[in-house]
Amino acid sequence: MLIPDEILLQVIKPARYLGGEINMIEKNPAEVDIRFAFCFPDVYEIGMSHMGTHILYHFLNERSDTYCERAYCPWGDMEGFMRTKNLPLYALESHDPLGAFDFLGFTLQYEMSYTNILNMLDMSGIPFYSKDRGEEFPLICAGGPCAYNPEPLADIMDFIYLGEGEAMLNEVLDKYKQLKAEGKNKIEILEAFAKIPGIYVPSFYNVEYNSDGTIASFTPNNPNAPEKIQKVIINDVSGTYFPSNQLIPLIETVHDRVSLEIFRGCMRGCRFCQAGYVYRPMREKPWEYLMEQAKGLIENTGHEEISLVSLSTGDYKHFEKLASGLLDTFQGENINLSLPSLRIDAFSLELMEKVQSVRKSSLTFAPEAGTQRLRDVINKQITEEEILGGSGLAFSGGWNRVKLYFMMGLPTETMEDIEGIATLSEKIVEKYYQLPKEKRPQPVSIVVSTSCFVPKPFTPFQWDSQNIYTEFMEKQRLLKNRITSKRIKYNYHDAFLSVLEGVISRGDRKIAALIIKAWENGARFDSWTELFKEDAWRDAFTQTGLDIDFYSGRKREFSEILPWDHIDIGVDKKFFENEKILSDRGVTTLNCRENCNNCGANSFGGGICHER
Repeated sequence: MLIPDEILLQVIKPARYLGGEINMIEKNPAEVDIRFAFCFPDVYEIGMSHMGTHILYHFLNERSDTYCERAYCPWGDMEGFMRTKNLPLYALESHDPLGAFDFLGFTLQYEMSYTNILNMLDMSGIPFYSKDRGEEFPLICAGGPCAYNPEPLADIMDFIYLGEGEAMLNEVLDKYKQLKAEGKNKIEILEAFAKIPGIYVPSFYNVEYNSDGTIASFTPNNPNAPEKIQKVIINDVSGTYFPSNQLIPLIETVHDRVSLEIFRGCMRGCRFCQAGYVYRPMREKPWEYLMEQAKGLIENTGHEEISLVSLSTGDYKHFEKLASGLLDTFQGENINLSLPSLRIDAFSLELMEKVQSVRKSSLTFAPEAGTQRLRDVINKQITEEEILGGSGLAFSGGWNRVKLYFMMGLPTETMEDIEGIATLSEKIVEKYYQLPKEKRPQPVSIVVSTSCFVPKPFTPFQWDSQNIYTEFMEKQRLLKNRITSKRIKYNYHDAFLSVLEGVISRGDRKIAALIIKAWENGARFDSWTELFKEDAWRDAFTQTGLDIDFYSGRKREFSEILPWDHIDIGVDKKFFENEKILSDRGVTTLNCRENCNNCGANSFGGGICHER
């Protein structure tokens, strides 16, 4: 199937729909046993910037019996043409309709992409609910960070993969190939999958509710289904699979560069950060191995920038060796090193001086909260003295632009904490003007950005209520009025999207009906501000009878059964309870390198937990 030229000539960025990129894998679909479509539920430029896509695409195509292809959500103009012409959604490699595949695997990177999943299924002629899909339809599965609360999509997905793809995907495909050859049906295949570690088959579980809407019980209804599903990981990442030939996109993407994953997990324990807990334990790659990877990637892709990717890159034990090694290796080759937000110290500034020798861009700090009290509550182990000291070092090094990121609506937050954001920003401005006049030839520029806090599963704040819409807006108005300096710019966004994210991220199985109804009301690309249709979602709540405040504005008790309690990430629920209690007291917890806090992740038998 090929899209007619008269359509491609009328849509924005037609290269989104062509395929044929450099390093794209080509196989004969008739010569493989398994066809797997890796589906990213957003536009091409976003999906092609996702490192996991590159890893799993090449990882699966290493198998001679499997052909992994890609599909992205078409932009509105292309969707309109395809629906008018009755053209199904297709994979970029073969241009075959997605309905012809064995598996459609969706990556769940953010909750506000869920209506795009429905759109991709609908454009493929595939029913939304798993119970409505017979043997003629592909197996629909999902993985990724949002999969750790799988319940909002439980009625839609055939199975959900919990953990790192390299750990068990081969076993899943081996089992499928065997059972397919034996003529087994979909139920028999899913029963076999349910026995594989990390695989959750939602239809094999019954959920009962109390009269107040909370969960009364969650029980398996199939003897092959375990009571708890534990995520799977690769313990030793020193030689884990990483492709040397990353796909080269046909158009500019959000992150048009080589991505170098330096470790997995995080040791910090910030109490608001879901990723920091679900990816535990922290596992580092040898810096020599990373150097060789970087050389191969630059040679095979032609990219001119290397991005160091991890949750807290500056915590990499050999960060100085790696960063200096990369700069020395590619000196004179116009290869840039993209650095994340770092803790500002003498080495970081020296490194950034080398990286940005031609033009200094802005520096980024993420204090997250405006007062020390609240930073202790969230376990953000950085003091005001360190923030101001780092700013002073940066200003002395010639920087005059600083970006500051904060969250609003954090547990125990008061209006004094909101005002503290303005106060801290003003102190940073003052720090700049303490320099001798000859060292500050240009005015300082501070950009303050606030996001709305969303309590996430598998964090100490998973029981907390979220601020309601009017509370967020009141806090934004207060801060906007409080910031009076011409040197400080304040950026914020409408809070309803964050409230909606809070509903979905902690939702139960009833949320599937809400997502479907919002899609029917026209919701698409909800994470894109200019395309977000608030009325589509507000109407969906009315139409389904679901209550926003029940899911986002309500505080949960420790005794309540949470929708994700049957998922085991390796971190004990009791640990989260204790962290919540410490949080309410304003007591901080040391990071994993300084002290093992017995969170439970040492049960995996690797990583930072076993360094000693």
